[in-house]
Order: sequence, then structure tokens, then C-alpha cells
Amino acid sequence: NTPPAPDPPPAPATGVAPLPAPPRAHFWRPRAAEGLLEYVENIGREGLDPASYEPQRLRAALAGGDPAALTLVADEIFLRLSADLSGGYVRGDGRVDWHLPDSSIDGNRQRLLLAEASQGGVEGLLDSLLPTHPQYVGLRAALRNTPEEEEARRHLIRANMERWRWMPRDLGQRHVIVNVPAFTAALVEDGRVVARHRTVVGARRAPTPQLVANAVAVTFNPWWNVPQSIIREMGGSFSGYQVRRGDGGSVTVRQPPGPRNALGRVKIEMPNDHAIYLHDTPAQNLFARPVRAFSHGCIRTQNVRDFAALLLGPTGQWDRATIDQTIPAGETTRADLVLPVPVYIAYFTAAATTDGNIVTYADIYGRDTPVREALNRATPGGGVQTASSTGAP
Repeated sequence: NTPPAPDPPPAPATGVAPLPAPPRAHFWRPRAAEGLLEYVENIGREGLDPASYEPQRLRAALAGGDPAALTLVADEIFLRLSADLSGGYVRGDGRVDWHLPDSSIDGNRQRLLLAEASQGGVEGLLDSLLPTHPQYVGLRAALRNTPEEEEARRHLIRANMERWRWMPRDLGQRHVIVNVPAFTAALVEDGRVVARHRTVVGARRAPTPQLVANAVAVTFNPWWNVPQSIIREMGGSFSGYQVRRGDGGSVTVRQPPGPRNALGRVKIEMPNDHAIYLHDTPAQNLFARPVRAFSHGCIRTQNVRDFAALLLGPTGQWDRATIDQTIPAGETTRADLVLPVPVYIAYFTAAATTDGNIVTYADIYGRDTPVREALNRATPGGGVQTASSTGAP
């Protein structure tokens, strides 16, 4: 018997994008390399040190007249610059308690930009990687207006510009940004701050980490699941708490809802690996203090009912009056947001003002020093990522 004919190969799917062509070899045009050299020589405007990018090597390669040698040097410098501008120069230990995703462009995009830059338009391509947030733009203007002899002020501005390079370029149309040193939480919509609330942040022995998490709901009259680290501090005194003892001496402790609950009457649900969230507090007197670093890491938020009403506004069901009616009933009630709202917990010790100046905040956790030291360590290629090395900071 004749075996059945094999099935014909499937027809190519329609509407599927073709695979990208492999990258073509390129050589840097001298004019484009001159543009790269000029960019490096002026990188101080971004708070970076030209020496980190070895402009003397590029000058020598341009003078040598060998296209292959020029391309080798220019490629290396462009890749370092594109990594640093998109994701920050400071890596590793300089980013103390930093848990946001890396904002660096990926290797594929780097290579595409590299091939384009080698033919010209270097400045525009590199500028496109910089933060466009008004704070970064304002800090850059403040750096430009600060005399060289005011070293401390310049170092402060540079460190905070660097932190903005670590941040995602798109924070979201609607987001919350908590600035730990400023002790504030702001709700931002369409680039405009619609509310700013005082906060209490982690004490120096329990510093608040830098992270991003999505606010997905608000819980009224929440239970507090006491972390093990705090259970140990309680020394076995659990009056008013719900305690469950397990095998091996394990203890689980929960605090029921009520006016004495450590979370107060409102908790913003924002799941994250660090169990950090925004919430109410019975210790309202702390909001009157100028330095408000007293929590175990979470963000206690003043007038949090107003904050919750704004977050829940798009539901059309939870205004401040409804919240005020719900809480006295004492029942634990969850209200889901229409869409998740990203919450960025950041650490900025300087902020730009609209008049070209800056306001400064105390470096409560001492995190400026490692950033400043790394920025002032002009190590060629040190601490940066290129198209051939990826990974989280």
C-alpha cells in the first residue's frame, strides 16, 4: 500500500510581523563620532563626569583615521552612555534599598540606536533616553545655575538627577509618589498634583525601602497581621490581640479592627514583597512633627480618608461621605479601585521649584553619600551596563 501523502506545510499566518533582519555591520562616520565626542565633553550638564567616558580615546581614534579603530572606540562609548542615560550611572551598592525594575534600555534597542547614531544625529538619540519628568528638567536647570564653587549644592543636585534616571520614564497617567525624605505622598493625575498629604515613614532602624506597587483596593476597618519582627518586640504582651500558637512554638498575632488598631481605620492595599503600604494611624499627633520617621517601614498618611476618596473616585460609589458612614459600622470592608494605581516610594533629597531653585530635605537614612561617591568616581566603564550585559541593579 502506498503510504498517505504528508500533510502540506501550514500556510504562513497573516498579520504576523516578520522577524527582524540581523544587524548589519556599520562604521562610524567621522562627523557622527565628532558629535559623540561633543556630547561626552558636555555630559556635565546631566550631572555626569566626562572622564567616565574617556573622551581622549575618541579624540585619538578620530585623529588616527582608521574607520575600524574609530568604530570600536565609538561603539563602546555610545553603549556606556546609552546605558547610563537610560538607567543611571550608579549601580550595585550605590542604590541602597532600591527595589524598582531597571529602567535601562534593552540590548536590542541599544544596537538599533547604535547603528543609527553611527551615521549621525547622536545628540537627539541620546537625549531621547533621558527622563522628561519636570523634576529632572528642573534639577538640570538648577545645576546649570549653580556656580562650580558651590560643590555641596552641586553634589546634591547631581545625586537627585541620578535617582530620576533610575525611575521609569512613564509613571502612569494616574499615580502616587511618596517622597520619603519630604514625608509626603502625592496623587498625580495627568502630570498635575491633585493632592499632597503628610506622611510618617520608617524610623532609621526600620527604613522605608524604595519600590513600586499597584494600589488595587482600600480596606476600611482593617485587621493588622503583626509581622514576626514586631511580635518579637512585643515580648509576649498580646493584650487586645488575637493570638494563635502553632507547632514548634510559632505564634501568629492579629489586631482586630478598631480605633486602637495600628493601621487606623483605612489601609491602601498595594501587594508587594516588602509588606509596605499606605494606611491610617491612631497616632495623629506625629503628623505635627517636622521630622516624621517613626514607623516600622510603612507609610502612615494624614487625612487618609480624603486620600482614599480620591483613589476610589472613579468608582462613583465611594465619596468621603460614604466612607464616613462605612467606618463607624466597624465591619471590615474592601473597596476595589476601577484600575490599579502605581505607587512609587522614592527617595529624593532635593526637588526643583518652578522658579529655577531647589528645596532640600534631610537625608534621614544617609543614602546620598554612596550615590555622590559613585558619581565622583570617574571609572571608565565602571558600574554600567551595555548591550552585552543585562540584569537588575
